[in-house]
Amino acid sequence: MGATETQDCLPGRPPRVSPVSHPPKPLGISHLGVSGSYLPSIPRTLVTSFEGKHGSVRYCIKATLHRPWVPARRTRKVFTVIEPVDINTPALLAPQAGAREKIARSWYSNRGLVSLSAKIDRKGYTPGEVIPVFAEIDNGSTRPVLPRAAVVQTQTFMARGARKQKRAVVASLSGEPVGPGRRALWQGRALRIPPVGPSILHCRVLHVDYALKVCVDIPGSSKLLLELPLVIGTIPLHPFGSRSSSVGSHASFLMDWGLGILPERPEAPPEYSEVVPDEEVAAMEQSLLPLLQDSDMSMEGPFFAYIQEFRYRPPPLYSEEDPNPPSEARRPRCMTC
Repeated sequence: MGATETQDCLPGRPPRVSPVSHPPKPLGISHLGVSGSYLPSIPRTLVTSFEGKHGSVRYCIKATLHRPWVPARRTRKVFTVIEPVDINTPALLAPQAGAREKIARSWYSNRGLVSLSAKIDRKGYTPGEVIPVFAEIDNGSTRPVLPRAAVVQTQTFMARGARKQKRAVVASLSGEPVGPGRRALWQGRALRIPPVGPSILHCRVLHVDYALKVCVDIPGSSKLLLELPLVIGTIPLHPFGSRSSSVGSHASFLMDWGLGILPERPEAPPEYSEVVPDEEVAAMEQSLLPLLQDSDMSMEGPFFAYIQEFRYRPPPLYSEEDPNPPSEARRPRCMTC
């Protein structure tokens, strides 16, 4: 577009650098040493670095060393900025849905109505995630139609009142043909997002937008197109907190489409007496009596009473003198003695 703009993102001047003293050098050799550091903070309002067909967003840091009576020395380093785009916001966790319909025409004659409805569980995704696409295609025409879906990136360049756009398909999938008078359902067709740059929405000269486009190819007529907005972020979905709200919205989303039912509240576990009859308990007690009678220890109560007494018995007290002192042969000696 022939327009270039350079903006200083880090205003201010670094502190002066003081010389460092060194030991004396041999005659004829001079040495000048300096030390110092200047670490500027990058503003959080910077947009992501981007390289496009009609423009780009680049960042670099420049350093200049001014010395008296000596030409200044300059250096330049390029770096990349990634804007934090958090998809864990309520606006990006909300489901997206839409519906369209079209009358198939051929040579001024109507061939029937074709309808399309699609929905996704949320608006924000990150690269590498899978978008489950739910769609319903109703073909009321006399010819078979072909449904397709794709993630489309739109680059918009703006400078001096002019505007240019470039569109590119970054991921796509194709379904099976739907015959005349038939209906097809997509119950979560997987569409994976490849490694792409995040959305750029707050830049004066450049916008990068994403959208999920679901279309139906109708022979002899223009295609039926439905577009759902997407936002590609850099901060993935949290496993806790916002994840619970996303799961809740996903469950209600499935209920709206009739693709799932909410599980009922689980029943309480049965009582022990209901599972094990009294006859088995009596037989178990009878089988334990011979074992207790043959043992060397004399017990004057039920076996389980001794177990309970052992479990709740307090720990022994520690005395100052050991009632069973070790012998002289076994008594440990100090390593320094």
